[in-house]
Amino acid sequence: MNRTNHIAYSVLELAAVTQGHTPADSFHNALDLAINAETLGYKRFWLAEHHNMSNVGSSATAVLIGYIAGGTSKIRVGSGGIMLPNHAPLIVAEQFGTLESLYPGRIDLGLGRAPGTDQVTAMAIRGNNIQSAHDFPQDIIKLQTYFSASNAHAKVRAVPGEGLDLPIYILGSSTESARLAAALGLPYAFASHFAPAQFMAAIQIYRQNFKPSAVLKEPYIIACVNVVAADTDEQATYLFSSVQQFFRGVVTGQRQLLQPPVEDINKVWTPYEEEAVSQMISCTFVGSRATITADLKDFLQETGVDEIMVTSAIYDHHARLHSYKILADVFNREINS
Repeated sequence: MNRTNHIAYSVLELAAVTQGHTPADSFHNALDLAINAETLGYKRFWLAEHHNMSNVGSSATAVLIGYIAGGTSKIRVGSGGIMLPNHAPLIVAEQFGTLESLYPGRIDLGLGRAPGTDQVTAMAIRGNNIQSAHDFPQDIIKLQTYFSASNAHAKVRAVPGEGLDLPIYILGSSTESARLAAALGLPYAFASHFAPAQFMAAIQIYRQNFKPSAVLKEPYIIACVNVVAADTDEQATYLFSSVQQFFRGVVTGQRQLLQPPVEDINKVWTPYEEEAVSQMISCTFVGSRATITADLKDFLQETGVDEIMVTSAIYDHHARLHSYKILADVFNREINS
């Protein structure tokens, strides 16, 4: 990686619902985080689409994007992502065309293939279109067509949406998504915060097979990672136990509202659960400013990614704000100095 490159840093938000609080509290905290992130120089604030999860509030993703964009003024706001097989491309074009019309030059459309939920819930969402994930490449092209000015004389048009310059990103957690993003010449965001196994292979495939497009001349990679930063390594490790409990729920299927941190995580999980969670979140950075700086520099040197997108499932809102502040300081004073 060329060390003179500016590495953008951004936020991925799930509107995690914490124990003792409501989704409404999570939405207000998300906006507060976005306002702070804007002042700290974060480039974008993305919200992820998930369904049937008691601890994740970002199911109505487009609605939340409007809420966040309406409460901020500069930071880009978008989806990380919209799970396209859950939606008709025309509806997505109209929704994001509306958002872009309201907040011009600030809306991103990240698209994923996965359902963002379990298979039973996916059936409830998709009905007879349960196999619609196979249409993902064609549906992206449909979206691009709806956004193009050349679609003005078609029988089906996206109004608003038509003729708007709304950037599309491909999200993925596998090499298949990397090949698609490369073939379409679109920027690529990898979910290394929970699916790191194919990360290095995927970004290599993306770079090797990238075809320049009208919207992107060179590959552009966003790596999503978990970060828990605090004033000391010990404090960060303590806060990190909430993240570990969150992913334990993913591994076991026993989801709970985001739990407070614990002094001894080994009293919460089994050795098997620890191993499974550790593999799942190996792209995680925990510690003080010095520790985070050293570990992130190594990661950037190894991967050469263009942007880091951070998610932080920290229980205490003020501790979460402080973590993002420390990270911004790391980028501004250490990585991009």
